[in-house]
Amino acid sequence: MIGNALEWYDFVLYAQFSAIIGQLFFPSEDRFTSLLATFGVFAVGFVVRPIGGIIFGLIGDKYGRKSALVFSILMMAIPTAMIGFLPTYDQVGIIAPICLTIIRLLQGLALGGGFSGCITFIVEHAPSDQRGLIGSSTMFSLGAGVLLGIVVSLGFSTYLSEDDFMSWGWRLPFIISLVIGTVAFYIKNYVSESPVYLEAKKHGNISKAPVSEVFKFHLKDLLIAIAVYMTVTLPFYTFIAFFSTYLQSHADMRMHDTLVINGIAIAFFMATMPISGFLSDKYGRKPVLMSMAILIAIVAYPVFSMLLDGGENMALYGQIIFGMVLGAYMGPVAATLVELFPTNIRFTGLSLSYNISAAVFGGTAPIVYLKLIAITGSVMSPVIYLVTVVFITILALLFYRDSYKDVLAEK
Repeated sequence: MIGNALEWYDFVLYAQFSAIIGQLFFPSEDRFTSLLATFGVFAVGFVVRPIGGIIFGLIGDKYGRKSALVFSILMMAIPTAMIGFLPTYDQVGIIAPICLTIIRLLQGLALGGGFSGCITFIVEHAPSDQRGLIGSSTMFSLGAGVLLGIVVSLGFSTYLSEDDFMSWGWRLPFIISLVIGTVAFYIKNYVSESPVYLEAKKHGNISKAPVSEVFKFHLKDLLIAIAVYMTVTLPFYTFIAFFSTYLQSHADMRMHDTLVINGIAIAFFMATMPISGFLSDKYGRKPVLMSMAILIAIVAYPVFSMLLDGGENMALYGQIIFGMVLGAYMGPVAATLVELFPTNIRFTGLSLSYNISAAVFGGTAPIVYLKLIAITGSVMSPVIYLVTVVFITILALLFYRDSYKDVLAEK
């Protein structure tokens, strides 16, 4: 959980500092153009996520979950710290955004394996009747990493002057990410391999070509997993990457205030995850996922309205509502994805589904929203896209066979 939280801390710092990064690396007289370029590079980190999923899926299914997890953590820590040392556009010109883009590519590759590894590793360690609850810890630690990024960002932006923060203070949260490397070495030396994987290896049940097996024998499961995760990735990046920018751009709020609002809402977001994970162990994954997906679609329009029309208090209440419903949906997702695939191709199947969904619907969320607003002239237009994606998830869940009572070792 600690390793996963620190990986997400690294990855979302870029989103939290998007306004500053836009000014320093993509300077433009038009603020919208600068922000669009910044979110374009944000999306780049997602384009390579499926490739990362394939690479780390092969490692995880052929050589062990632990090896893949350790490698991905180190691959995230070092490039992220390098952002803190990058020269700006004013200092080296076009080289600055090129280097930033390369780093985002490396981050995307790392997270493509890291989060999948965390989910597989933890759920395979869980007792069969607690996979939903224990699996929710992966999503909980994701939220913890995002919250940590917000707290650190707020700390530096509060105690440094605006000039100091803009000139060098924004770099420090990125440099701090070097501590993530110590977690990788701890996992390598002191944490045991997945017992489910070891059992499969003992009996020679290790796939030699997990990627081709996923597409040849488990295509339906892959498509269902992609659809299930669509209503994680699009709402999640709406929540942690777009809402703050939305408030700064269209409600004229200061970055400090939007971070405070988002941070409080994320705490509520995390709180509902273990509850829904526990309920999915008792009553099944499908009823929890279905009901929460429907609820996300219902609250989407009121939440966006609250963000724009009601001032800081209503923006806070709107994000809390959205965060709690989204957290309740995400609680059972880890166990659901693990249960969809057999042990010998589980890491690869999970990595592909999660990363394809994240690449298409997650990283592109802010830029699609900005384009929709520009084309339609309506700041409420993102709601249509969000609800459409959730509706696809609801349709896919109709074809999902709940297997929350199955034993993983038998799959």
